[in-house]
Amino acid sequence: MHHHDLLIVGSANADLVVAVDRRPAAGETVLGSDLAVHPGGKGANQAVAAARLGARTALLARVGDDDHGRLLLTSLRAAGVDTAGVLVDEAPTGVALIVVDPGGDNSIVVSQGANARLTPDDIRAAGTLLASAPVVSVQLEIPLATVTEVARALAPGARLVLNPSPPAPLPDEVLAVCDPLIVNEHEARVMLGDSAGERPEDWAPALLALGPRSVVVTLGAAGALVAGPDGCERVPSPRVEPVDTTGAGDAFTAALAWRLGRGDDLPRAAAYAARVGSAAVTRKGAQESYPTAEELPGA
Repeated sequence: MHHHDLLIVGSANADLVVAVDRRPAAGETVLGSDLAVHPGGKGANQAVAAARLGARTALLARVGDDDHGRLLLTSLRAAGVDTAGVLVDEAPTGVALIVVDPGGDNSIVVSQGANARLTPDDIRAAGTLLASAPVVSVQLEIPLATVTEVARALAPGARLVLNPSPPAPLPDEVLAVCDPLIVNEHEARVMLGDSAGERPEDWAPALLALGPRSVVVTLGAAGALVAGPDGCERVPSPRVEPVDTTGAGDAFTAALAWRLGRGDDLPRAAAYAARVGSAAVTRKGAQESYPTAEELPGA
């Protein structure tokens, strides 16, 4: 019997958000709104998103002994996340500097802070947590060596969900256990380089050829494309009026990972995740925007 439905290994940041009429060009200064501070980071976002949906969720991460770290721990615990694996570091908590335009699109710069101190030794010391969940989700806002150790330390039968964000070359041993590898359009093009075609239907088989067991390409309002040994399938997304896309991809990934652990096949899990991601973009912020299962359209 697993103690958790989902283990997230990843980053925890304070999101410092400014709204602007338009994002600045190189060398340009624009005026923005008052600064808003929200709990964020891809790892913490996924943990909160999954817990709000009802998943028994644990997070393995590092935060600083500062106000931003305390903000994150409060948000995680309020959502019901098991924070026993959140380590407190002397380094400052990671920070994401986020600029959001009127269409809800954003640009983000991340200062890693304590996230960069989450080490392979921390993974080896967390064997009980790794053994406690059928699905483990990771991202790349923590050191790649740490992600690699997670791939090596997976419990027998456990499933690894990986979102390579920000994109970076992945070792073959990591790619080989990704099930699925989840990428957006930008990440797919970076991973494929000059070999990328023009359509998601071109990217999916090329990404599979890199070694993952399955692939999901997220397409924003157009939904997602799922691909595996049996072929590719489009998954639609509900139509909504976006307010803020910050953290929506994390909500999608968390929902998909949880549903895979419950036994859904990949297309069905992706369809559920698309509903969650669409609901998240209709509200401002990242973690504050995540719906409960009861709040989903059609719930």
